[in-house]
Amino acid sequence: MVFDFHTHTFLSDGALLPMELIRRAAVNGYQAIGVTDHAAPSNMERVIAELTKDCKLAEKYWPIQAIPGVELTHVPAGSIPELAAEARRLGARLVVVHGETLVEPVEPGTNLAAAGCKDVDILAHPGLLSLEAARLAAQNGVFVEITARGGHNVGNGHVVRIGRAAGVKFVIDSDTHDPENLLTDGWAQTVARGAGLDDAEVTAALQTNPLQLIERIHGR
Repeated sequence: MVFDFHTHTFLSDGALLPMELIRRAAVNGYQAIGVTDHAAPSNMERVIAELTKDCKLAEKYWPIQAIPGVELTHVPAGSIPELAAEARRLGARLVVVHGETLVEPVEPGTNLAAAGCKDVDILAHPGLLSLEAARLAAQNGVFVEITARGGHNVGNGHVVRIGRAAGVKFVIDSDTHDPENLLTDGWAQTVARGAGLDDAEVTAALQTNPLQLIERIHGR
């Protein structure tokens, strides 16, 4: 089974129609996919509405859970609580925040704001994650991403070291933009082990934690 909660379509900067992305994920053996296009106030309502339509249709006919969501991207750190709440109100079933990756000019403080917000599900590619932010994520039930995406993944080892000390729950995500970025079970395991997870942590990141996140989504 493959779980992946961070992907993009051509509704933002991905290559594929949402339906095609979901279909390719199903063929790759995905149990669940979060379709989380980049969003800010300008496009959030449209993105959530359009993703919801394709996700509902895909789930009706194919054996995959397709979860419509957003990745709040390059928004002011102070706006994250209100935007995450607005995304929920508009129907996003999954809220990801674009963390302070080492290769982009994300505003400092974004990791802390996301980790402290209970309307956020995942802090994505958080770069030089601080112990304070990691502890907040653990306290608030915000999952911390170990990413397969090139460039963003240079911080994975640091994220694991700090996140482990704070007791965070990790998930492995692809941050797919093109079809070749999609995970397979083998590649997800490679990403997890390459980040420094041990056997028990790999199982948690690939199975236990994704199932907990899905249970939370269905329980809302």
